[in-house]
Amino acid sequence: MKFRPLHDRVVVKRLEGEEKTKGGIIIPDTAKEKPQEGQVVAVGPGSRDDAGKLVALDVKAGDRVLFGKWSGTEVKIDGEDLLIMKESDIMGIVG
Repeated sequence: MKFRPLHDRVVVKRLEGEEKTKGGIIIPDTAKEKPQEGQVVAVGPGSRDDAGKLVALDVKAGDRVLFGKWSGTEVKIDGEDLLIMKESDIMGIVG
């Protein structure tokens, strides 16, 4: 990928949601909610504090993360649907 996020931004690829419920009912595409779990593809260098010192991000490329339902901006890069969001929109790292 030829995209590098700036500051405290993170590029996330959504992970596919479940196609069946635990009881075995198949969920059609129109009824599925967008998953709130994804994998970090790229991270920015970090943000600057009041003193101008660079503060590195806690997440790194490859981390599985949970984020809010309405977090980020949807973009298409190299034919792939991705989200760009601030690190503060990420709720936590899974795993």
